[in-house]
Amino acid sequence: MDQQDEDQPKKEDNSEDNFGLPDLDYKPLEEKKEYSEPAPEQSATEPVTMQETSGVAEDTKTSGYSYNPNQEEETKSGAPVILGLVIVLVVLLAGGLIYLYVIKPRNEAAEKAKIEQLAKDAALKKKAEEERIAKEKEEAERKRLEELANAKPAVGTIETLSAATRRYYVVVSSDIDDDLLMDYAKKLSEKGVSTKIIPPFGGKKFYRLSIADFDTFALAQNNADAAKADYGKSVWVVRF
Repeated sequence: MDQQDEDQPKKEDNSEDNFGLPDLDYKPLEEKKEYSEPAPEQSATEPVTMQETSGVAEDTKTSGYSYNPNQEEETKSGAPVILGLVIVLVVLLAGGLIYLYVIKPRNEAAEKAKIEQLAKDAALKKKAEEERIAKEKEEAERKRLEELANAKPAVGTIETLSAATRRYYVVVSSDIDDDLLMDYAKKLSEKGVSTKIIPPFGGKKFYRLSIADFDTFALAQNNADAAKADYGKSVWVVRF
């Protein structure tokens, strides 16, 4: 036996301990890594196997569908805009109908009533103005009559004609006695009536008493007709 063989320790015969099984090489277990919680997407109790993942991927490829989270957000963000537009259209339509069938007829009725009221007010104002003017005229006439009744009449003049004038005279009385005719003239003078005594002419011996004279017969006749109310029917026209 070599020296080398002697120096090497002899292997213990453990054949009895191994029960005739071959020797196994083993290594010590590695230290356990720190435990980290599973990602939120995965469930701690239901791990996703490689087979399931590959199956999903395979289904995605075969169906041609790819999940896009932004697409769902865009759909959700567009819904309020559409709803808002619908609400605005409904409000505008309702407002137009209310204006057309409620507000507009009401305004037209109010305007018509206002115009009718203005017309009534104008008519009442005109009527009140006419009544006021009529009362003023009536009051003025009443005062004038009172003044005439209270005022002393002016003294009329008495004139005796001596020559013909070629005018038309309104005669209210005639008499042979000029003194009697003068007395009548004085009474008229006290009432403010001016008279003229016409001497006898044309073969007549009567004196005539005139209360007015004119250039034409028509004017004299009109005055004579008006004088009949105060002097009786015996009023006529004479040219002298």
